[in-house]
Amino acid sequence: MGKKQIRNFTAEVKTKIVLEMLKEESTTAQLSTKYEVSAKTMQNWKKQFLNNAPLAFEPAKAVSEFKDQIDGLKTQNDELAKANATVDRDWAVGKLGSLDLSNKKSLVEPKLKTLSKTRQCELLQISRSVVYYKAKVISLYNLNILNRIDEIYTIHRQLLEDGFNIGKDRVLKYIGTIGIETIYPHKKKSTSIKDIGHKIHSYLLEPYWTTSGKTKTVYVPYVNQVWSGDITYIRTNGGFMYLAAIIDWHSKAILSYKLSNSMDSGLVTDILKEALEKYPAPQIFNSDQGSQYTGHEHTGILKENNIEISMNGKGRSIDNIVIERFFRTLKYNCIFINDFKDVTELKEGINNYMDKYNNQRFHSSIGYQKPMNVYRDYLQNVA
Repeated sequence: MGKKQIRNFTAEVKTKIVLEMLKEESTTAQLSTKYEVSAKTMQNWKKQFLNNAPLAFEPAKAVSEFKDQIDGLKTQNDELAKANATVDRDWAVGKLGSLDLSNKKSLVEPKLKTLSKTRQCELLQISRSVVYYKAKVISLYNLNILNRIDEIYTIHRQLLEDGFNIGKDRVLKYIGTIGIETIYPHKKKSTSIKDIGHKIHSYLLEPYWTTSGKTKTVYVPYVNQVWSGDITYIRTNGGFMYLAAIIDWHSKAILSYKLSNSMDSGLVTDILKEALEKYPAPQIFNSDQGSQYTGHEHTGILKENNIEISMNGKGRSIDNIVIERFFRTLKYNCIFINDFKDVTELKEGINNYMDKYNNQRFHSSIGYQKPMNVYRDYLQNVA
């Protein structure tokens, strides 16, 4: 068998892919298949692109920084030459400048006679397996398994909320016994990945929980006392999209939301900034322990606005029940009953539902009023 061809992407191609990601009209899986590049690599390119975006408006600064780098490389080259550097070092100096994994990988030259690929990897401090890695597409069989898990999770969560003490295995057994096939898949994909390097804040909403018989409910008496943020996945024919939203606990109004093909910190910070630009800051902001919420970018915005930070207990999604219920309602009443052909249609469908939910739909938990009416009326009364 012949050797696999290693693809090297030019800066222009990387830019094209990143810009297409930022349009958010396709899922990451679709772009990964289209350009034959892993989702992780595309995420790294996006991060690098956004981190360096300010330089486009400060070209003089960019030139100065590159000049300093060039001068530094020249100095290093002179020192190596004086010390009678080996061929290894001469080659390494010519490849300095790119420190991220994707760029290091692109520096490996398969047909270089003076240095083997093994030695190049050693000098670049990367594993040889990285060079040979090829992104894999999830098989239809695995997707079917995910869909089945969705169904089990939905029923299990509803039974727990209704007060039944039952495990997922027993739910699965009962589903098989009566032959149910639900059309409402609702597994919450692992959108909350904890970062052990980030501080985890205490849960501050215990005073708002009350018990009536066997049912625990939460009551926040005023608008802007508590906001909650969370991320849920939206399954499409082409892969996953991610929806982040912020809800006011008292009025149940959705104050900000965004659909994205990337589940990074920018997704949650964007909607937080948007909500704070439109509305007064809350007393408390509650979220799960996902790295997007525990990261310095998100917590920094909260601290700058003197907002108390609250986080769910480990594995306790029920602690953020208000937005969990909203996401379930959104999926039952919009996502699962519509056949959105592409991301553009999905965005339009979500936008229409958000308007209906906020401004047209009567909500039983607030006395059959409309969420945004309750929110705005309160702000007008306290102004």
